[in-house]
Amino acid sequence: MSVQPVSSAGGSKPRVAVLFGGRSSEHSVSCVTAAGVLEAIDHSKYDVVPIGIARNGQWSLVSVDPEQWSLRSESLPEITAGPESVVISSDGGSQELVSHAPDAMPRSLGRIDVVLPLLHGPFGEDGTLQGLLEMTDIRYVGAGVLASAVGMDKHYMKVVFTAAGLSVGPYEVITDRQWAQDADACLERASKLAFPLFVKPARAGSSMGITRVTEAAELRAAVETARQHDPKVVIEAGITGREIEVAVLQGRGHDDPRTSQPGEIAVNDGGHEWYDFEAKYVDGAAAELSCPADLPDDVTTRVRELAAVAFDAVGAEGLSRVDFFYTRDGDLVINEINTMPGFTPISMYPQMWAKSGLPYTELIDELISLALERPTGLR
Repeated sequence: MSVQPVSSAGGSKPRVAVLFGGRSSEHSVSCVTAAGVLEAIDHSKYDVVPIGIARNGQWSLVSVDPEQWSLRSESLPEITAGPESVVISSDGGSQELVSHAPDAMPRSLGRIDVVLPLLHGPFGEDGTLQGLLEMTDIRYVGAGVLASAVGMDKHYMKVVFTAAGLSVGPYEVITDRQWAQDADACLERASKLAFPLFVKPARAGSSMGITRVTEAAELRAAVETARQHDPKVVIEAGITGREIEVAVLQGRGHDDPRTSQPGEIAVNDGGHEWYDFEAKYVDGAAAELSCPADLPDDVTTRVRELAAVAFDAVGAEGLSRVDFFYTRDGDLVINEINTMPGFTPISMYPQMWAKSGLPYTELIDELISLALERPTGLR
């Protein structure tokens, strides 16, 4: 395995730790996102240090070769734990990577200037990793602790959106305790929503554990499927409308967030009833992005404004993708915000920015620059 050489602490280029893998069910998706970034990042400008997190939580230096982490092989990419692990150490305002191996003294692997945390799902995108980085006083790309946690939890995300005046579709929440105490009552409550329903883990992404349900008899199995990923489940009433997405990028300094041209996802015929995991990451022909979406000018303006409202409502930083339904009645109903959207070659976030005039490599550069200029601590 080819591992990225470690530069000395005196290197002149900003040192970027690209962190991926993780403990969630989206481990492989995170690796695929990292493959895209490792291929596109300007290696002449940054000293890139790829760090993989195995499913057991161990951090280690891994290959910088994007091919190893892509979906081009027959199996999903996976980071395995090895004999040597690395940690980020903070001492007196400086941050460095430190290697630990059995029967060996810890050794420094040099400084780290900024972390690019390309983790999806719990224990990476939900504020836990962000809290660790805050405690080590290290700069990182993307949303902070609160925004990451709210953006990960589809329940509290909707609560915050409603408080901000955004239109949210009908939904129900089933907690672990409620399900254990009276599952039938939970199902009865959910069955009052208008079918079809989408049964989702509350704190998962990449369409993991989601089931489309067309009748009440299917609900129990769908809830159990979602509970394999998260004991807390959100059930949403299906909304008839066009799926419109907007990519949001934090403004420089105290400037307002920037928004891309809106994009529209169309799932092609071929076995995908909706925008599921296969359509997102595996089948490149399963979905098409139209950007800018064919919308009236006033709707384009409005959906971009609402995306910025959603970004600010959760207190996001860096980047987010905000998803809406545009209904036949002309309403814009927010579906969700993703504070660490996918960066695969067919992912919507980089595609929308590319079609809005900000190419992939320049987008990565802008995100790193935003993180480097952002102060650590409370802000």
